[in-house]
Amino acid sequence: MLVALIFVIFPFCMLFAAISDMVSMTIANRVSAVLVATFVVVAPLTGMDWTAYGLHLAAGLLVLSVTFTLFALGGMGGGDAKLLAATSVWMGLSMTLIQYLVIASIIGGFLTLAILAYRKSILAVYTKQNMFLRHFADEKVGIPYGVALGIGGLLTFPESPLAMWALQRLAS
Repeated sequence: MLVALIFVIFPFCMLFAAISDMVSMTIANRVSAVLVATFVVVAPLTGMDWTAYGLHLAAGLLVLSVTFTLFALGGMGGGDAKLLAATSVWMGLSMTLIQYLVIASIIGGFLTLAILAYRKSILAVYTKQNMFLRHFADEKVGIPYGVALGIGGLLTFPESPLAMWALQRLAS
C-alpha cells in the first residue's frame, strides 16, 4: 500500500500541477498540501529515521523561505513557490534536491525562451484560442513555471528517498 501511495501521489501531483498551470496559470494549494501531508504520513511508515525526516521538512522550509521572498519581490508566482517547497520536502536536504532545482531551472529557462519565441511568431495568432496554448500566446501573462517544476519533479523523483525505498520493496 505504501509503495502504491509513493508511486501514485507524487507523480499525479506533479502532472496535475503542470497541466493546471498550463491551462489556468494557477496551481491549487491542495496540490502542495497533498504532497506535504502524504510525505508527513508516509515517510515515518517507511522506517525513515527522525533526523532524516526532520531534514526533509527543513528542506521544505528552507525552499519556502527563499521562494516566498521571490514571490514577495514579484519574481515568482505563489503557486510555484508552494509547489517548489512541497516538492523539496520529498527530495530532502540532499543532492536530489540540488538536481531537482537545477533540472527544473534548466527546463524553465528553455520553456521561457520557447514561450517568448512563440509569442512573437505568427503561430501564436492562430493558436491563441487553444485551451492549452492560450496562456503561452498571451504576452500579458507570465510563464507557467509549474510546467517546468512538474517535469523536473518527475525526472528527479526516482532518485528521491521515498522512491528509492519503494523501488527496493518492489525488487525484494
